[in-house]
Amino acid sequence: MQTTQKAHSMTQRRHLLRHSLALAVAAALPPLPALAQDAQFLNVSYDPTRELYAEFNQAFARHWAAKTGQRPQLRQSHGGSGKQARSVIDGLDADVVTLALGGDIDALARQGLLAADWQKRLPHNSAPYTSTIVFLVKKGNPKAIKDWDDLARPGVQVITPNPKTSGGARWNYLAAWEFARRKAAGGGAGNGAGEAQARDFVARLYRNVPVLDSGARGATMTFVQRGMGDVLLAWENEAFMALKEFGEGRFEIVAPSVSMLAEPAVAVVDKVVQKKGSRALAEAYLQHLYSDEGQEIAARHHYRPRSDKVRAQYAARFPRLTLATIDQAFGGWSQAHKDHFADGASFDQIYSKH
Repeated sequence: MQTTQKAHSMTQRRHLLRHSLALAVAAALPPLPALAQDAQFLNVSYDPTRELYAEFNQAFARHWAAKTGQRPQLRQSHGGSGKQARSVIDGLDADVVTLALGGDIDALARQGLLAADWQKRLPHNSAPYTSTIVFLVKKGNPKAIKDWDDLARPGVQVITPNPKTSGGARWNYLAAWEFARRKAAGGGAGNGAGEAQARDFVARLYRNVPVLDSGARGATMTFVQRGMGDVLLAWENEAFMALKEFGEGRFEIVAPSVSMLAEPAVAVVDKVVQKKGSRALAEAYLQHLYSDEGQEIAARHHYRPRSDKVRAQYAARFPRLTLATIDQAFGGWSQAHKDHFADGASFDQIYSKH
């Protein structure tokens, strides 16, 4: 009996010793990354990217798990680009932002949420895919809408979101302005000429807009589900989504003679990832957008890929268009915002007379 008790006591001491050694070793090891297996990672994006990032998140989760063994919860938030930027400024903890235009990310930089040179961190000025603005009309195009001029005709109702809250709406507005400016200049780039004609044309166009939704997806629903309007000014990918979801027998796409090269931009929100310890994940997430897998997902969702290889594979999907750039036509987003979308700028002046 005594021998049995001694043996039991020795066994307990060995277990305690092993446990103590394990704790000592664990204490000596470097700490695990702050991002836990079930940590929540947030991509704050603009309105029409819901389907794109739903698929991309699944693909990236597999990639990250294979590389690190971690399976963080990848969440996404969507709304008008300007409104989303304001939410991040007001405290929404976005690890990354994937917004409709660089100007909205510049607004975050001005608030100290990320570095002013954020565009230099990734290729193509941190724009991993591009898009443009097209028209979506009802099947058969009953109002014979072929180009921007037709949108200002009496009796044509135009659906477009609010440029004060929607990035897509700003691209719509500037595309219309550039068309009118080029027309006034005889078909070439305006180069500062034709501003008065452009203002008059855009004012007439907005007199045909019955409602301003806060984001691109809301405007799409107003057109395709509520049946309002004769034409929707839409992101190219959003127009294709409408055909897919609601039937090619109901709608068709019209490509205008001139549009804008839209470059949705992406960035890590430095202040948030420093707090959450998620920088490595955030950087890898955005870098994966440039991978072959990321580029193919973008192309499948009708975003124009940057990769030459992937673009060649999907060339038949995207019509060739004459595209103006924000830098060439409007002096960059900072100047475009000042001239057109700031309080009291051209949109406010035009729409106050609506």
